[in-house]
Amino acid sequence: MSRPSVAEKRRAFARLHESGCFVIPNPWDVGSACYLQGLGFKALASTSSGFAWTEGYADNAVGVGMVLAHLAEIVAATDVPVNADFEGGYADDPAGVATNVRRCCETGVAGLSIEDSTGNKDKPLYDIPFAVERMKAARAAIDKAAPDVLLTGRAEGFIAGVPDLDQMIARLQAYANAGADCLYAPGIKTRAEIEAVVKAVAPKPVNFLNGAAFGHTVSDLAAMGVRRISVGGALARSAWGGFMRMAKEIEGGSFAGFKDAAPGAELNGFFKQDLKRRT
Repeated sequence: MSRPSVAEKRRAFARLHESGCFVIPNPWDVGSACYLQGLGFKALASTSSGFAWTEGYADNAVGVGMVLAHLAEIVAATDVPVNADFEGGYADDPAGVATNVRRCCETGVAGLSIEDSTGNKDKPLYDIPFAVERMKAARAAIDKAAPDVLLTGRAEGFIAGVPDLDQMIARLQAYANAGADCLYAPGIKTRAEIEAVVKAVAPKPVNFLNGAAFGHTVSDLAAMGVRRISVGGALARSAWGGFMRMAKEIEGGSFAGFKDAAPGAELNGFFKQDLKRRT
């Protein structure tokens, strides 16, 4: 069977946002992306933190060139839509955001997100008018380069030290009006917060970040009106957790934890089959 085109993957991604609720897990390399696809997930999203750690960087410390190459590699290896965690567009000014968004579209992603955090602890968020200009620049770049790419607007207050729900909702509404197709408020956790966000930006879809054991199930979140559920760097952190525990156990003189390791035969079998799909 022939592999789907970029256009077909983008159309499939748009359809996923029309109704219902779906999980979009976050792989950090080609192997994890292929495995997640093999489990049947209908779309994937990159994780800036997960990728950074594989390259020996802290989150938010990887340059745009490396990120674009990573996205192109994930897109080429998979047959499902890929959404890019594109941080703040790797530029402060709207023109720079537009340039990088165009480059991101060229990797073949089906969607990308732009956030409003500055990386400056003294002023963690862009002022709303400037953040809106950045979102409008991203929207214009997509409309010119790849109109079928879905734009997600992220309000980062809850994970940037400004946990003001009313302000965050005002930002999400402003980003929706600026052309964001999907809205995302990482850091909210409670039913009241989630339902308030969903109601405030309706009918546009909301992405919920379930990056820890908050106690919600997929069915719970669907009932709250969430359309898309991502996990951010949580899968990568889970993998690192197993690695770190075993490395420390070995340093202490024991290898007992290897009893929980994934079977090599199972991994080899999966990737031998998956390679046939990719070639």
